[in-house]
Amino acid sequence: MDWDEDMQDANSVDDSYTTEDEQELDNDDDYAADYVFDNDDDSDCADVDHQSSFANRHQKNYTVLKEEDIHRRQEEDIAKISTVLSIPRVSACMLLRQYKWSVNNVHEAWFADEDRVRKAVGLVEKRAVKSQNHRELTCGICFESYPTHKINSAACGHPYCSTCWAAYISTSINDGPGCLTLRCPDPSCGTAVSQDMINALVSQEDKQRYYRYLLRSYVEDSRKFKWCPAPGCDCAVEFDVGSGSHDVSCLCSYSFCWNCTEEAHRPVDCETVAKWILKNTAESENMNWILANSKPCPKCKRPIEKNQGCMHMTCTPPCKFEFCWLCLGVWSDHGERTGGFYACNRYEAAKQEGVYDESEKRREMAKNSLERYTHYYERWATNQSSRQKALADLHKMQTVHLEKLSEKQKIPESQLKFVLEAWSQIVECRRVLKWTYAYGFYLPEHELAKRQFFEYLQGEAEANLERLHQCAEKELQNYLGDGISEDFNGFRTKLAGLTSVTRNYFENLVRALENGLSDVNSIGASSKTTSSKCVAGSSKMKSGRGKSSFRIGGSSKGAEDPGSWACDQCTYLNPSRSATVCQMCSQRR
Repeated sequence: MDWDEDMQDANSVDDSYTTEDEQELDNDDDYAADYVFDNDDDSDCADVDHQSSFANRHQKNYTVLKEEDIHRRQEEDIAKISTVLSIPRVSACMLLRQYKWSVNNVHEAWFADEDRVRKAVGLVEKRAVKSQNHRELTCGICFESYPTHKINSAACGHPYCSTCWAAYISTSINDGPGCLTLRCPDPSCGTAVSQDMINALVSQEDKQRYYRYLLRSYVEDSRKFKWCPAPGCDCAVEFDVGSGSHDVSCLCSYSFCWNCTEEAHRPVDCETVAKWILKNTAESENMNWILANSKPCPKCKRPIEKNQGCMHMTCTPPCKFEFCWLCLGVWSDHGERTGGFYACNRYEAAKQEGVYDESEKRREMAKNSLERYTHYYERWATNQSSRQKALADLHKMQTVHLEKLSEKQKIPESQLKFVLEAWSQIVECRRVLKWTYAYGFYLPEHELAKRQFFEYLQGEAEANLERLHQCAEKELQNYLGDGISEDFNGFRTKLAGLTSVTRNYFENLVRALENGLSDVNSIGASSKTTSSKCVAGSSKMKSGRGKSSFRIGGSSKGAEDPGSWACDQCTYLNPSRSATVCQMCSQRR
């Protein structure tokens, strides 16, 4: 894998887009170019591969379902089982509940051994309730005698009065989803209580709660569905297992990982996310801070933090022990002979003899560990807060600014979608950049070359995102104010171009990190980075902008290659100088 210079800066992007290209901006495909995807194949193959990758970028491997969609699918599955097995719908519902709402599993089990399935589910043939005097029956719970019309029973025939049945079912529903597998009150009986009895005996509120449990079980018991974890969202996501990325986006705009239900975290895997979240909440970091910033009182062993310059320490009551911060010795032993009140030569002498080596080593390790964790956590949290701010700005742009911009520039809102796309891309890139810090924290320390290379790529990603964010946040204000704004088309071209290039950069970065930078030559990565920066600097000084490239696979083709030419539209390095159309973005020379 060869990674060359960073993207051109914002001014270079502005210069590289001309008004002649503005007509092509309405088509998103014109901005589908990968940042640079270099290989040694022929041009036709490269073009086909690019078109394929662009199509896959927008192909969803999941379906978001609203509550009515879930209910419709549930009813369809119940109808299938009822029709194929020739059983009542309530019995079909019980079967599906037993087999995790899998129609195929119900078919296989039923036709393999129907009697065993009936026994497991509690489906028995309806039995008549026998009465000795044909007028009254004794309830098996309250032991009172009731007329037969006030006695009810499940298919097993065990008689209970309507009042006891209602209390039994209502209590079970209030206890939770276990009511979906309700059985006859007789301890020796395993007959299921049907929905017909529930509908006839309990209140409307209890029925609604029961059917709510039933609907939720369709998602929670199935391996194909999961609820959106966003607070207050009732949507579920059906995922095509084994089809690539687990990141999904709900209709409520919340993105999460379908595998672990944490927020979307590409390029970091679920195991790393779990470790990172645990580390952020664990007490171990508190202990690290205590070890790094405090010392135990020599008498009572309570940790003490030094918050002033003097070395004379006094422990809090009731201890009140006075000691030296440096050597932890009794303060009364200190004076002119020990170096005065702000120095302690006894400590230095003891340290040279190795008395404090082990404790100081432990303290230094704790301090380094804390500083390293703080470095990554602060940047992780900062990008998270920036993402939240960008989300708020996106919402404000959708609800307020877009209409204002349309009125001021005399342009329909449908032609201002490039602004919303830019903000959506900023939100997504902030999320990716945030998780790269968790990725970097767990990157092995001994892989120095790979770590240096990763930090270079991460720094370039930050620079690219800042250019886009500045353009969308600062420069856009020039066209929302009361003053006269000119050259809006130039801004439109610049913002759309930055959005496209940044998106492609981050997509390639995510893929590379998910592969563990496995294709990178770790030995030459550090030197490649250094030489790339030098080339970029000299190129910018000569021409005013650097030739950008972001390559995965294949051999490197420099800008000095007489048989190639660089496209100003997408900075892709085309292998043939005789070609008049860029292989990546179809822009003419």
